[in-house]
Amino acid sequence: MTESPSAVVTAEGAAIRTFDLTKRFRSGQVAVRDLSLTVPSGSVYGFLGPNGSGKTTTIRMLLGLVRPTAGRHELLGRPMPGGAAGALPRIGALVEGPAFHPYLSGRANLRRLDAADRTADPATAGTRVDEALDRVGLLAAARKRYRAYSLGMRQRLALAGVLLQPRDLLVLDEPTNGLDPQGTREVRSLLLDLARDGTTIMLSTHLLSEVEQICTHVGVMHVGALVAQERLADLRGGTQARVRVETSRPDLAKDTLRRFGLTELRVEGPAVTALIGDLAPEKLVPALVEDGVPVRAFGVMTPGLEDVFVSLTGEGFDVSG
Repeated sequence: MTESPSAVVTAEGAAIRTFDLTKRFRSGQVAVRDLSLTVPSGSVYGFLGPNGSGKTTTIRMLLGLVRPTAGRHELLGRPMPGGAAGALPRIGALVEGPAFHPYLSGRANLRRLDAADRTADPATAGTRVDEALDRVGLLAAARKRYRAYSLGMRQRLALAGVLLQPRDLLVLDEPTNGLDPQGTREVRSLLLDLARDGTTIMLSTHLLSEVEQICTHVGVMHVGALVAQERLADLRGGTQARVRVETSRPDLAKDTLRRFGLTELRVEGPAVTALIGDLAPEKLVPALVEDGVPVRAFGVMTPGLEDVFVSLTGEGFDVSG
């Protein structure tokens, strides 16, 4: 019996839990099937998957924007949708990009957004709006009309809207979309600060480099199903390194590597690669030379997150964004 992906992450103290969550559209298409994921409290959870894998549909079900066909879920320990009144005010969400009034300034848009929140204190609205704008680097552009904002500025304003109130959980769908490298670094630093303060963050993104720098846990979706879920370090540690020998005699190199018990040998142009297992790589170079292999280059390749992703889904991914 194989262990399900959801069993890898403990459910104790979870900010989000789903139980066989399923969404089937009227057309018969199953966007999400039997999803059981766990986002531990205090984690930064990277939610990954190719386009069409069911990530956004999952997020919309979590927030009550789409009704699931089957299954159930909990947010901050409260069963949904019954516990929505108690859970949702403690949750900030950014889904499928920002939507604001184009003729209003950034500050005025946030004031209107704050006024629509029944849990917000009107007496502190001005202070909280300016603090949120400052936190995302938009205070200097607070009076500029939204229609004059760049895509990156609009994304920052959406993040400011999420931060108008203290949040225990943030659910963010592509929060760095449209940001330049400097803006991306600033958002990354902001998310790390929030995580250090105890906020749980569920981050749906296509930037694997961002996941590797800020996420503690990862869930990988493929064709509507959760194919992996565990700590990022454990997920990466479960992949095996490959040795690569560049030579004009790949046939001889293959014989040497095979003699040492290496497996999954591949000839890739002027190079031979193989899984190195537990063998110390320094033992191979002298043996290759003794066997008459003209070694031009030698190295050990440790799989990155992109390699893990491809092994799980069979699809490429946008690493640099």
